[in-house]
Amino acid sequence: MNTTILRKSVLGIAGLAFAGGVFAGPVTEAHANPVDAKAVAVVQADKPGKGKLIPHGVQGKQSHITLDSEQTKNVKEIIAATKKSGMDERAAVVAIATALQESKLENLGHLGARNDHDSQGLFQQRPSSGWGTVEQITDPEYSTMAFLKGLKQVDGWKDMPLTKAAQTVQVSAYPDHYAQWEQQAADLVAKHWNS
Repeated sequence: MNTTILRKSVLGIAGLAFAGGVFAGPVTEAHANPVDAKAVAVVQADKPGKGKLIPHGVQGKQSHITLDSEQTKNVKEIIAATKKSGMDERAAVVAIATALQESKLENLGHLGARNDHDSQGLFQQRPSSGWGTVEQITDPEYSTMAFLKGLKQVDGWKDMPLTKAAQTVQVSAYPDHYAQWEQQAADLVAKHWNS
């Protein structure tokens, strides 16, 4: 008999035996006496809790936009970069709220006359202010890592309201505008952190 056919047959029988064990369960005394049987819980990664995502509560009226697939992809990029940087869910909330305010989570190039100086990308970072090259700041991972590097340098950022932490990094002309995106940013982190 051909060894390949023999190996496939043996693996097939082993697979059926395993599948039978998984679906039917092992034949033990526990099945004979259902009162003694213990339920098996499926462990699922928990979504981050509101206390971790919004520890200080939201400030002021909250805004919300409907995201398209590109904006959702950028949310996932920000979360991935946050994890890569070793920072937690709260950092992702601050980053996403900042990007919602700065670009509505759109990776913007130069906007011509509508551009704020040379600001570009998700966080509207400026090459002339040392954030990186145009190619770098329009890369979602790079721009997020640059933002998070700035956030790490803010002493006590975890204990600050979101808008103060974001403003300390961004130095915006509109420092209070970040606060309006905190709820949506927290909802997005809760939805996508473990996806």
